[in-house]
Amino acid sequence: MNDAQFRSLTPSVLGVLVRRGVDFAAAEDAVQDALIEAVRVWPADPPRDPRGWLITVAWRRFLDSARADAARRRREDLVDEEPAPGPAASEDDTLQLYFLCAHPSLTPSSAVALTLRAVGGLTTRQIAQAYLVPEATMAQRISRAKRTVSGVRFDQPGNVATVLRVLYLVFNEGYSGDVDLAAEAIRLTRQLAAAVDHPEVAGLLALMLLHQARRTARTATDGSLVPLAEQDRGRWNTRMIAEGVGILQAALARDRLGEFQAQAAIAALHADAPTAAETDWVQIVEWYDELVRLTDSPVVRLNRAVAVGEADGARAGLAALATLDQALPRYPAVAAYLHERDGNLATAARLYATAAHQAPNRAERDHLTRSAARLNALRKISGTSGDSHLDGDSSTGSGCDTPKH
Repeated sequence: MNDAQFRSLTPSVLGVLVRRGVDFAAAEDAVQDALIEAVRVWPADPPRDPRGWLITVAWRRFLDSARADAARRRREDLVDEEPAPGPAASEDDTLQLYFLCAHPSLTPSSAVALTLRAVGGLTTRQIAQAYLVPEATMAQRISRAKRTVSGVRFDQPGNVATVLRVLYLVFNEGYSGDVDLAAEAIRLTRQLAAAVDHPEVAGLLALMLLHQARRTARTATDGSLVPLAEQDRGRWNTRMIAEGVGILQAALARDRLGEFQAQAAIAALHADAPTAAETDWVQIVEWYDELVRLTDSPVVRLNRAVAVGEADGARAGLAALATLDQALPRYPAVAAYLHERDGNLATAARLYATAAHQAPNRAERDHLTRSAARLNALRKISGTSGDSHLDGDSSTGSGCDTPKH
């Protein structure tokens, strides 16, 4: 059995122990012990029921620990309940485990770490590498999260929306270390979609697939960002796009629209356009209007301003932008792009430089810095120094292609 198969069994085994009343932290330790034992034993003696084997061994590891613990008397009722040998029950507790790891008492970063550890089956070292923090720091974060949820009853109803936000946070982290978090988020969302029939789960899965389909085209060979309008669409993964569109259409047909379905519809319209010039911006604005109605998010309104600028002209986009708080993340980048589209190169160059200073990562900073330098060079060629207005649209694209909304 390979690492992927071990990871697919981990949440189910952990869920069984927690449902039986085992403290979350103790259950997680017991499951890890069982996995280590499986690596040692299975190559020579593979079990007919891997999940049942892991449950039995993890349960016994917990019992051994409980008997040696000072709190043994409080757990005597659990010690007497060891299940009889045989195939494991088919009940899957994975969904409840998702809810537990995304408990509202946890901070978003802790919920993400705990989800990757308990549901994803990643090691603490892998999670730490992915988030570029020391392993000891991540271990402390996960330990605190486990303590926080240890007293939570496993039979309480969970909030699907909270789980989806945690998975979307994982997806937006992308790739670092030796773990591809975008791919991991897709795997976990597929798993969730198999456990719960909910159109927003399908919407999030579709959104992830549609964004992931464009991944290889987002960067040039030198690692620089390629704006959506400039991407080589021949490098987009058409199979993944088709799957995402199919999942989205089935979700939309249920007429229970949610924010992830609306975001996926926008991504699908981008994916459907043979060229950037053929993008249906009018329909994209309509979907942004739905998204604003659903979320009333300032960030959504910021992205809508870009779409309005494409559909109705830069002046209309700037008018939509003028109603928003200039402190919003990426506001200067959007303003720069719209001013460039309007031919105001001096203002656009200044705003690109401001946006570069505020960029959250080096790739975006370099892209925005190059944009400012390009406009300054154009101004020198045209012999202008103040705010200048040139006719014609820019071909730079609408900035970085990003799933964040």
